[in-house]
Amino acid sequence: MSSSSSDSLTFETLYSEPSIIGTLPIGARWSADSKSLAFLWNDEGHTFRDIWVWARDTAKPTRRTTLGEGRTSGELAGISELAVLSSGDIAFVLAGQLYLSHADGTIEPLAMGISGVHGLAASPTGDRLAFLSGTSLIVTQASISALPNRLVASAGFVGVESFQWSKTGDEIVFVEADDTNTRKIEIAYDAHGEARRDRFTRAFPGDLLTRRRVGIVGVDGGSVRWFERPDAEDAIWDYGLSADGKALFISSSDLSIKTHTIFMYDALTGARTVFYTAHDPIKIRPDWQVRFAPDGRGLIVLSDPDGFNHLHRLAGEGAPLEPLTSGPWEIAEFTLDAENGRIYFIANEAHPAERHVYTVPLTGGDVSRLTGPAGIHVPTYAPDFSAFIDLFSDDMTPPELFIHPTAGDEGATQITHSPLPAFAERHWAEVRYIPFKSHVDGAELMARVMLPHGFETNGTYPMVVGSVYSDGLLNQWGGRAAHPSWGIDQYLASRGFVVVSPEIRGSFGRGREWNRPMLNSYGTQDIEDIADCVKTLTDLGYADPARVGLWGSSYGGLMTLMSLFKKPGFYAAGFAGAPATNVWHAYPEQGWIMGLTEGEDFIERYTAQSALFHSEGLSDALTILHGTKDEVVLYADTMALVEKLIAQGKTFELVSLPGTGHAWAKQDRTLTRFAYGKLAAFFERELKA
Repeated sequence: MSSSSSDSLTFETLYSEPSIIGTLPIGARWSADSKSLAFLWNDEGHTFRDIWVWARDTAKPTRRTTLGEGRTSGELAGISELAVLSSGDIAFVLAGQLYLSHADGTIEPLAMGISGVHGLAASPTGDRLAFLSGTSLIVTQASISALPNRLVASAGFVGVESFQWSKTGDEIVFVEADDTNTRKIEIAYDAHGEARRDRFTRAFPGDLLTRRRVGIVGVDGGSVRWFERPDAEDAIWDYGLSADGKALFISSSDLSIKTHTIFMYDALTGARTVFYTAHDPIKIRPDWQVRFAPDGRGLIVLSDPDGFNHLHRLAGEGAPLEPLTSGPWEIAEFTLDAENGRIYFIANEAHPAERHVYTVPLTGGDVSRLTGPAGIHVPTYAPDFSAFIDLFSDDMTPPELFIHPTAGDEGATQITHSPLPAFAERHWAEVRYIPFKSHVDGAELMARVMLPHGFETNGTYPMVVGSVYSDGLLNQWGGRAAHPSWGIDQYLASRGFVVVSPEIRGSFGRGREWNRPMLNSYGTQDIEDIADCVKTLTDLGYADPARVGLWGSSYGGLMTLMSLFKKPGFYAAGFAGAPATNVWHAYPEQGWIMGLTEGEDFIERYTAQSALFHSEGLSDALTILHGTKDEVVLYADTMALVEKLIAQGKTFELVSLPGTGHAWAKQDRTLTRFAYGKLAAFFERELKA
């Protein structure tokens, strides 16, 4: 039943440096002439990323900087961002400072004296750089002698949140965020032998929210032109300036995301009109995207009026959305190729767990799929759209960069190879996709199932379900995006566990009606989806129904607790990391699903969705893990639950991580090994006895 000891992995193998799966290549940027690109990578599996350059004439990557030379241990991430300039120089950010890399290998500092640099972006002409320093917006010429120009300075709790260059490069559009009236909280904790107290800006449901407005400022400075909305607390999902600089749109919604509005402004006078508005009382995902159509008069809108997220043309103010794509699948994001009259987009048309690159004419028509291998494809397009960088991964392959042409029969060419030689020598878990149905409404769902080496469907295996979360069904290395749980998953599989990631409602790709039951249903519909997954797999012989464990963090921790509290005896054990036990202390944006603090039912509604008020049902093994400096899910809420469980005479375990924030699995490798070690030992004890 179980894997042999020689097949078993260790946490030192999985979470060490150099990493057995290599270093993820990030930050790919094309040159303006589409002849080369730069990206950040370490070819030896260390954490420190240097700049690498790929050129069409050589067709192979070369290392541009050697700042990580000799750095073979520690958590230094190295260069974090880059921008390719028209001169061939490459600007980059290292430890919050801005530098310039010349083709001859020399490096010199830029914008000296300015720290906390992030959001680096080159102008369309490639001769200037814009970036944020903290929340101040700064522009500089790409020269050591140039004096940086602080276009918009931060003040108190007011600052720039994001920005875009205009098409001409002589103006910048930006979003200003004002947290003056947003709640401030203090978190007291002990770490490194000291009592500490940190302050955070953190709203709760019903609080005053961040106020936002859009501004336009010239790159040489001067006064800002402001563009206001009727309610500054409404969310801003998208914004953009037309190619001629005469019009500005803001895609906005109310806090609950039930009403979507696109405002159109005269960019010179600020005159505002409602270009488009729609109300959807069951909307729970803000997957909108908006861009100006190439003619500058209409918009291309990604929305779901017919129930699935698709591309539409919006010809003018008040006009209906005209579909450009359709079908029982969804588009995640799109990019316009105005010059060639095409739209490129990412969608799950091929399979719920896959994301492929497609193209369609701007006028609609036949959709063409550009990527072949099953998995997750993340494109970065060349300026002339002759090719794109494809960050590709599947269940058995860590992410790598490929060059993929947009036309012709030529296939993709791999340009990075990240895993260490030892990667190919291991038995990694086999992955299968198993469909299941909801007993609540008959909806079709799917599970990503990892199997130990030598697996047989004999119903004897222990099974761990998790980490449970929305958008967890992805055919890529590790399943979930940007998450280190790949290692604990592989560890458990090597120890003879079946490891399962179930699809749950509230996730991308299945449409509005599929997600409808999730409205006002934290800890209700979601845990039914998970239970239906477990029932299907155990009935098929994938695991012993008496030896099933469940785990998740944050919202996944809420689902873990609710599953144990509401379904005693169904699971043998649950491990809840940083569990969101009390939606009264959720971020207000969770009102998309849990509803707002309004209406006669809201107290009952919030209580029903908070694990804190359902703990009486606990009868199975439980471990709770939480960092004491978590401002996302408060450690105080875990303490409230602990007090209640003690008063109710419940047996459980608590693991506190001193001075650790919400991302407890990603703080550093030592902590990762400790926390996942606790998780693994817990399930070994409870599911294998």
